Amino acid sequence: MAIDLKLKPWEVIGVAIRSEIDAASFYTRLQERVKNAVLLQKLKFLAMEEEHHRKILDRLLGQRFPDKGREVPESFLMPPISASLKADPSVLELFQAALQAEEAAESFYMAAGDRAADDGSRSLLAYLGRVERSHQAMIKSEIELLAKFPDYYSVEDFHLGQDLFHVGP
Repeated sequence: MAIDLKLKPWEVIGVAIRSEIDAASFYTRLQERVKNAVLLQKLKFLAMEEEHHRKILDRLLGQRFPDKGREVPESFLMPPISASLKADPSVLELFQAALQAEEAAESFYMAAGDRAADDGSRSLLAYLGRVERSHQAMIKSEIELLAKFPDYYSVEDFHLGQDLFHVGP
């Protein structure tokens, strides 16, 4: 995602904070649609990571720009994940939208890092971009499972007993 060159550095951080807030909220709401215990733990982990990113960015904003307000912009540059969804999306569609958002976040952090004025900010933004990429890998594996086993998310413990076979004595 290209960064608006008119944005000031503190505004770029504000956009990133808004994105992390929206992502954490999305993963928390998605937990309401899921019963599978393992998938629930993954969603809790993603929500926790996004909240952790928000705290890192908030600290960076306070350290680098203490004279600027702590207000974060509304979701206009990086719309919330749910903005691209139709009414009543399937869980698979929700994960696909999450993947697109994680890809956009990685791109945003890499572009922001390219514009950063100091090594510390560049390093932090590169770190956040790489973490967003790790989220993509997790989400891609869940998308594959949901595509192959559409009911995977809706049962507490998913068993494929009919697919098991005996291989020993």
